[in-house]
Amino acid sequence: FGFVFIQIGRCPLIQPVSMLVEAGLAAEQALLTAVCAGEQEFGLLFWQPSDQALVMPRRLSRLPAFEAASQVSADAGWPVLLRETGGEPVPQSNATVNIALVYAPPRSESDQARIETGYLRLCRPICDLLIELGGDASVGEIDGAFCDGRYNVNLNGRKMVGTAQRWRQSGGRPVGLVHGALLLENDRDELIAAVNLFNEACGLEQRVRADSHIALHEAFPAPDAISRLDTLYRQMLASFLPG
Repeated sequence: FGFVFIQIGRCPLIQPVSMLVEAGLAAEQALLTAVCAGEQEFGLLFWQPSDQALVMPRRLSRLPAFEAASQVSADAGWPVLLRETGGEPVPQSNATVNIALVYAPPRSESDQARIETGYLRLCRPICDLLIELGGDASVGEIDGAFCDGRYNVNLNGRKMVGTAQRWRQSGGRPVGLVHGALLLENDRDELIAAVNLFNEACGLEQRVRADSHIALHEAFPAPDAISRLDTLYRQMLASFLPG
């Protein structure tokens, strides 16, 4: 799976799969395992949480105040889940659509450029979509954003998509899981409050701001956005994968 079809008029639209956050994270890892095992050539998954959680890198679980902060977050309705990629706490809810892209790069591609190329393969189709919609798309850091990074995808100067990746060696070749969390609906205030509550309880200095973020549907109705992204990603994968 990777999406579901919704018939609207004559045109079927691709919609993300609705999943519990824990199940969505597990599905991404299952895709990575399947591509590593040679069971499929690539993986492409769009999923949308049916619950909510605060997802963060496993390294944060070693902080002295982690357990207490996790309880504070859970009591506020944001249970904490750990992920294998890096970064900082990220709120996941039905305001978010997750994009998981799994592939093995061509053997001719250098290891030195693999990480940057992975991010660009994830980000460019999103930027292309935003440009098609009439938006100002960019990639880069945004002050005040949660899990800020060089490869945020930004719309009109505000963060819309956070990105991360993880690589495994399989049969002498690298296989990557490149992930994007796209803010679809405007639930920014609640998401920001969840991050700041945990950070404060855990003794982390960072505070994030709602006005550093934007949801796709704040700017554009874009009912076929996931369908268009699915097409753009498949075209991109076909450009370098065999067959």
